[in-house]
Amino acid sequence: MSGNEKSLLGRRVQAMRERAFVGREDQLSAFTEALTGTGRAASVLFAHGPGGIGKSTLLRRFGQVARSAGHTVVEIDGRIVGADPGQFANRAQVALMDERAVLLVDDFDACAGLADWLREDFLTRLPVGVVTVLAGRRPPGSRWLVDPGWAGLFRALPVRDLALAEAETFLRDRGVPSTAIDALLSFTGGNPLALALAAALAQHESAPPADWTPGHGVLEALLPQLIGGLPSALHRRALEVCAHARVTTEGLLRAVLGEAAAELFGWLRGLPFVAVTERGLYPSPVVRAALEADLRWRDPDAHQTMHGQIRDHLRAAVQTAARAATHPTARAATHTTTRAEALPLIDALLYLRRDPSVQATHTFRDAGSVRELPYTPAEHATVLALTESAEGPAAAELARYWLARQPEAFRLYQCTRTSRVIAFSAWLRLAGQEGADTDPVVAAAWAHARATAPLREGETLAVARFAVHPEAYQRPSPVLDLMRCGAIAETLRPHRLAWTYTVLRDPEFWTPHLTHWGNHPVPDRPAVGEHSYTLFARDWRSQRTPPRLTPLRATTAHRPSPPGLVVLTRPEFDSAVRDALRCLRDAEAHTANPLTHSRLVAETRMPLNDLLLRAIQSLREDRGGEKYHRAVTATYTRGAPTQEAAAARLGLPFSTYRRHLQTGLGRLCDVLWDREIHGEDHPVGKVS
Repeated sequence: MSGNEKSLLGRRVQAMRERAFVGREDQLSAFTEALTGTGRAASVLFAHGPGGIGKSTLLRRFGQVARSAGHTVVEIDGRIVGADPGQFANRAQVALMDERAVLLVDDFDACAGLADWLREDFLTRLPVGVVTVLAGRRPPGSRWLVDPGWAGLFRALPVRDLALAEAETFLRDRGVPSTAIDALLSFTGGNPLALALAAALAQHESAPPADWTPGHGVLEALLPQLIGGLPSALHRRALEVCAHARVTTEGLLRAVLGEAAAELFGWLRGLPFVAVTERGLYPSPVVRAALEADLRWRDPDAHQTMHGQIRDHLRAAVQTAARAATHPTARAATHTTTRAEALPLIDALLYLRRDPSVQATHTFRDAGSVRELPYTPAEHATVLALTESAEGPAAAELARYWLARQPEAFRLYQCTRTSRVIAFSAWLRLAGQEGADTDPVVAAAWAHARATAPLREGETLAVARFAVHPEAYQRPSPVLDLMRCGAIAETLRPHRLAWTYTVLRDPEFWTPHLTHWGNHPVPDRPAVGEHSYTLFARDWRSQRTPPRLTPLRATTAHRPSPPGLVVLTRPEFDSAVRDALRCLRDAEAHTANPLTHSRLVAETRMPLNDLLLRAIQSLREDRGGEKYHRAVTATYTRGAPTQEAAAARLGLPFSTYRRHLQTGLGRLCDVLWDREIHGEDHPVGKVS
């Protein structure tokens, strides 16, 4: 092949590379400023980002720009020179003599041991006009940043995933069919290396389907480039946990990997493709997707075991936070703290669920971009303005009404970037027809509850009355993600909820999701001002464990839901207790007793006869309760053929025995009813 042919081929390769380059405007602007000495010009630039992010491509582009401007370009590969100052100085010799030289050092991690020598010796001997660019996976060391001598002369250039529009352009320019672009973007997350592999796949295979997932060959080529070498199998497992969980904390690692958690967490937080946030650690999207797909393919049993360990840890943490938030001795400040702890845990649990209903309505995006705050009177006008903007002046007046009566029900959502309150929600807990004569939406909730299954003494009704975010009104967004987690947290509180009502303006969009979770639209659609609303109702007394905390594993076999729980009035409940006592030792007879399908039995997870025996035993704990315990025991647990025989066995006059028995039965029904209404925190529920 002649020199001219080589030159022609080289120009063609160069032209293809230039056409394929997308994005990186910020980095190119910084480099141009360095070349021309304008703007925030620096003499040394440090491009850093994880493997496959395009640092080498960026350096190549810098070289093209520099050569086009008449600069001499000196390129050094850190893997070749290593930590040898002599080799580095020899290869960079031209830069010491040419003030228009540009020194490009790729794979700087391999020669990172030269950092101090470069900073203190070599770079200080370069002519003022020389521009140096170092590129590596890890960010620059702190000495570059704190040394006052380098202030203004040194600039770090983070290199991140391509923006969504840039990544889409990348794929379209390479002929990827439109039907496959969303699936490829979902996997690659804007990582240039992954995008290039995906594009190559599209070129060499028939059109990828819309549900494309990476095959083993893609993962085998991609993973080493993304994550590099790993110290041990345990470190790889820690990385797999980090990829599977929404965010990773040291506590989560400890639950899965034991006492090595502290060391592994420290290692994870130092990886260039792992982000550090207030909530914990999470990897870049493409690393997450590649590790998940690889483990699921390579060892599905290990993947399932890890999923169960993460799920169980999160469920326990959510339930602990929910109980602590409303413990009778908890103060308001404690409630705020534990709720703040619960919300990201609930979000993490939802993330684990590979459920289309969750994936379609929960964005899992921009964690930390918005925070929930309790309502304060200083934001009164903001809440009213947001309501009027999204729902109109009539709705704003109703917000004013509820702010005056239940300000603690309101939650604010603040943009962390601007500190501006951009949304709010309100979860009203109601009793005694409160608000029915003022708010048409709340009146519809009360009417439905009365007509369907009225509240019993001690029960409450809750209405998720407002979910106002004008910028993305009642559509999936990071704000609505947080609102939904807050609503789930409310349903987990141990106060006795009879009904909950979720209020939405667009039933067509939300009905499939809400009915999936056991919420059903109420026929009546109340109007406020120009808008009508749909209420989605749920009777919690006919449910067992809240389904969002059931095992979240999409690949397991479907288990049929338990039968619905019965909702008994107090007279019906007392009658069922007495019927059950009459056949206390006959477990088969209890199957027809409505208590068997009550929340009382479902939550204690005990057979009805065991529950009754423990409740009878608890009568002795009350002051003066021994005599009532003896009367009930003699009658129902010791097999007296008649009440007269029981009185004789106790050595009591029949009238005294009857009085003790009736009082004891009344107390027994009170104890069990309290447990039915108020839930697990009642002492009967705590008997082991």
